[in-house]
Amino acid sequence: MWVRLVKSIFRRCALVVGLCLTLAACVTTTNAPEQRIDLAKAEATHIQAGLNYLRQRDKESARRHFLKALKLNSQSAGANNGIALVHQMEEEYELADQYYRKALSLDPDYALARNNYGVFLFRQERYKEAEEHLEIVAKDFTYGRRTIALISLGKTQLKLNKTTEAEKSFKQVLSINFRQPQAQLELADLYFQQKSYTNSKFYLDQFAKYSRQTPRSLWIGIRIERVFGNKDKEASYALALKNLHPYSQEYLEYKQSAE
Repeated sequence: MWVRLVKSIFRRCALVVGLCLTLAACVTTTNAPEQRIDLAKAEATHIQAGLNYLRQRDKESARRHFLKALKLNSQSAGANNGIALVHQMEEEYELADQYYRKALSLDPDYALARNNYGVFLFRQERYKEAEEHLEIVAKDFTYGRRTIALISLGKTQLKLNKTTEAEKSFKQVLSINFRQPQAQLELADLYFQQKSYTNSKFYLDQFAKYSRQTPRSLWIGIRIERVFGNKDKEASYALALKNLHPYSQEYLEYKQSAE
């Protein structure tokens, strides 16, 4: 009798222990995905905070958040992109290049990092490399700033003397958003250089509908009206350039052309 009682107690204890282990396993399994989600959210929060600080040109606060994101995920493409931006702002170009390439090696489809790297390469006058990266971004229909990438691509193609390709890139921008003033101004300038003055004036007028005049747009306007012999309009553009941008390079060029 006592033997049966002892065996019964052991069986019950084993059942309780087994049940506890099963419940513990369930809790662990249930919490693991939630923990991963929380870490991913924290990583994304730090990256966004870092980018916000960069917009305020607070590089140290931005760096701190990007490093925190890397502590949460050592393979974070977003954090590497952010650190690249910090180094770029600090004119540490070799380090910036390294971090951009690290970000893209971790996530080749990361359009933001690829666009940033393309712009970085453009500023470094590495135009062929810049074109390769910007072409990839420009074909990414999911990228929210695709028109900006296309404008950067067009500018890069101009540096490579690919005027036909540049024209196509700028026009593609306008097919996406016909009110994009930067693409309109680029086309106005491009057509002026090609002596296609009617087209140049058309795009300059479109630019004026959606944007304030800039030294560049006013200088293009002066030269277009000079070609067409419209002295009143030329004088109007010249007066605006003098009053609004008296220390601009464009005003100096205008003064030299008027001598």
